[in-house]
Amino acid sequence: MLTSAQIIEKAHSLNFEDVGFTTAEPFESQKEILAERREAYAWAMDSGLDLMAGTDPKTVLPEAQTVIVLMEVYFRQAYPASLEPFFGRCYLDDDRVTKDGLAVRLRAFRDYLRENGIRSKVPFHLPHRLAAARAGMGTFGKNCLFYSNAVARQSSWVLPIAVVVDAAFSPGTPTLEVGCPDWCKNVCLVACPTGALKGSRHIDPRKCISFLTYFGQGITPRQLRAPMGLWIYGCDRCQNVCPRNAAWLAADLPPNLRAKEKAGAFELSKLLHMDRPYFEQRIWPHMFYMSADDLWRWKMNVARVMGNTLDSKYVPELIRAFRENDDDRVRGMCAWALGRIGTDEARRALADFRGRAEGAVVEEIVAALDGRS
Repeated sequence: MLTSAQIIEKAHSLNFEDVGFTTAEPFESQKEILAERREAYAWAMDSGLDLMAGTDPKTVLPEAQTVIVLMEVYFRQAYPASLEPFFGRCYLDDDRVTKDGLAVRLRAFRDYLRENGIRSKVPFHLPHRLAAARAGMGTFGKNCLFYSNAVARQSSWVLPIAVVVDAAFSPGTPTLEVGCPDWCKNVCLVACPTGALKGSRHIDPRKCISFLTYFGQGITPRQLRAPMGLWIYGCDRCQNVCPRNAAWLAADLPPNLRAKEKAGAFELSKLLHMDRPYFEQRIWPHMFYMSADDLWRWKMNVARVMGNTLDSKYVPELIRAFRENDDDRVRGMCAWALGRIGTDEARRALADFRGRAEGAVVEEIVAALDGRS
C-alpha cells in the first residue's frame, strides 16, 4: 500500500503545489449551514447540484476512508490586461471542457492511485474548501474563500481539489478558523457592491456577481447593473481588495500564453455580436456555465459592461445590437447602456427606438431617457 509520503511526492511531480489528508467523516458543519440557508441554495438543487449529499463522502464512494486534497494554484501566471477586468481569473485558463491541462494531471494522479490498488472519486459537490481546512492546509477568509498556508504567498488564488479514496491515511490537524487580520477592517465585505458577503463563512450566492453573471434569471435588475461594474463572467472584487492577497498580486508572474492566445476572441464587440457557431467554437470551451441557448445572457452582460465603461466608442455597437437582436432582455440592456453613456448620439437612438419598441423594452428606453440608468 502507498504511504502518504509517496502520494505527496507523486502529487508534487504533477505540479500540485500542496497535498493534505482528512477523514471521510461527514462534513456536519456544512450540512448545518445548508439546512439553515436552504432558500439561498435552492437554485443548486434545482440545477441538479445536490450539495447536501456532498456533505458525506460515502455517498460518493461507499468505501471511502480518506479525502486527499490537492492544491492547485490557478493564478500562477499573469493574464492579459484585456481580460482581467471582465472575467474571473479562475475561468481564464479553465480546461473542464477541453481537458488538456489540469484534467490531464488529475487523471495521471488517479491512475497512479489505481495502479497501486486505491480506488478514487473526484466529486464536484463535496465542500472542497472545507475539506482543505479540515486537512490543515489553510484558513478561511471573511469573503468565504480559502487561503493557503503554504503556497501562492498564502493567498486565495487556489483551487482545493478533493479526491475521495478507499484507503486510510493519517489526517492533518484541522485549521477551520477565519485567518483574516483584525486590521483589514472587513474590506472584502465593504467592497462587495451587491451585498452578497454577509460575514465569515456567510454568503448569499444569489447576490454574488459571479452567480448573477451566469445563473441570473431574466434581465438584470436595474439596481444591480451599475454595482456589477465591468464583470461579464465571474468576479474577483473581494479577492482583489484583500490584504492577504496583496503579496501575490505584487508578484512578477510570467504571462499565461494559453489565455493570451484566446484573448482576441473575447473583445467586447465580438461578444456582443457573436452568433451561435462563434460562441460554441471560441467561447463555450473556456467558459461553459452558459450554453448556446443562453447566448442572450452573454450579450446582456456585455451590453451592461459597455454601459458601465461610460465610453462613447461603444454607442454604435449598442445601437447595432439593439436593432439586430430580437431578445427583449438584450434590447432592454442595450437601451440601459445607451442611457448610461448618455451622449447625444445615444439619446437620439433611444428616442428613435422608443416609437417602435413594445412592453418592457419601452420601459427601459423611457428610464434611460429620464436618466435612470
